[in-house]
Amino acid sequence: MSAIATIGTTARYALGGVRIIAGTTGLLAPAMIISRFGDGNPAANPAAIYGLRLFGIRTVFIGLDLIRLHGRDLDRALRAAPIIHASDTATVLALQRNKQLSPERARPLLLISGLNTVLAVTAYLAARRSR
Repeated sequence: MSAIATIGTTARYALGGVRIIAGTTGLLAPAMIISRFGDGNPAANPAAIYGLRLFGIRTVFIGLDLIRLHGRDLDRALRAAPIIHASDTATVLALQRNKQLSPERARPLLLISGLNTVLAVTAYLAARRSR
């Protein structure tokens, strides 16, 4: 395996792992995430709990896809990954810009989303280059 392929595979597995952890957290501990956004009473926000659990399970499955898929199915997952994570990053920036999220709360979210975007782009570009 070439160095580029190794870097791409490492980025793909890392991103898959991050997605599995994030999705599991959303699924099993949505109140923890809600409180990170500044809600002092997460249990009183059933829409957020529903949304986090809804997307949590999906995030787990798309994380598993990056780890278990091969061939054309993996290529499709790798093409979608940068779009998914760049939109996450853009959402955090928009929330901060519209003063819906303080800079203190936005920073860690931007760091996580930005890192995920870098991993997604790295995995995608490495896969294209090593074909």
